[in-house]
This record gives sequence, C-alpha cells and structure tokens, in this order.
Amino acid sequence: MIRVYGISNCNNIRKTKAWLEEREAEYEFIDVRKHPMSAEELADVVDKVGLDVVLNKRGTTWRRLGMAGKDPGEQELFDLLLENQVLIKRPLIIKGEAVLVGYDEDAFEGFTE
Repeated sequence: MIRVYGISNCNNIRKTKAWLEEREAEYEFIDVRKHPMSAEELADVVDKVGLDVVLNKRGTTWRRLGMAGKDPGEQELFDLLLENQVLIKRPLIIKGEAVLVGYDEDAFEGFTE
C-alpha cells in the first residue's frame, strides 16, 4: 500500500492524489496536521533519504519560525521537523521500504508499479 503524507490544502498533494486516482493506484493519505508521524517513523524516513531532502526550507512555515538565515544542527532541525511536520516537503510517499519526496510524475511511474 502506498502512503502519501502531507496536508490537505497543498496543491502538490492534490495533484499527487489526482495522479494516483487516474491510475487507480491504491493509496492512503495521511494529513500530518491531524496524524503526525512518530519520531521513529520520521527518523526512518530521514535515515533513508536525508534530512535535507525531507525538510522544506522554502515555505512560509520555515520563514514564520524565524529559521531563514540560521544554521541549526542536525538534531535541532530534526526536532523542529518533528514538532512542525508541515515543514515536510510534499508529497512524502512511502511504499514498503522505498521513500519518494516531492512531486515528480516520472518518479511516480516506477514507484506505483
């Protein structure tokens, strides 16, 4: 089963869900605002793809938290991401042990087979 993590009002999430539905792919959507990932789940994702891939430093939440221009350490960044999961780049897609981050239809093709 494909699990798609994100927030409901995100355009990339809407596009991802539409893409999956067009291909009749079975998936489960998890809104991280309502059902945040556990520290263990998030650590597993970060271990697989890297914190720099998962953390969205371009969004308004990053700026609102006053992080622009700062250089926090890995643990501080992980803790910030765990506490503010809207900072996760979207979509975050997990299928088995595989993790895909970001909207990329070409990557989706191989991922959903």
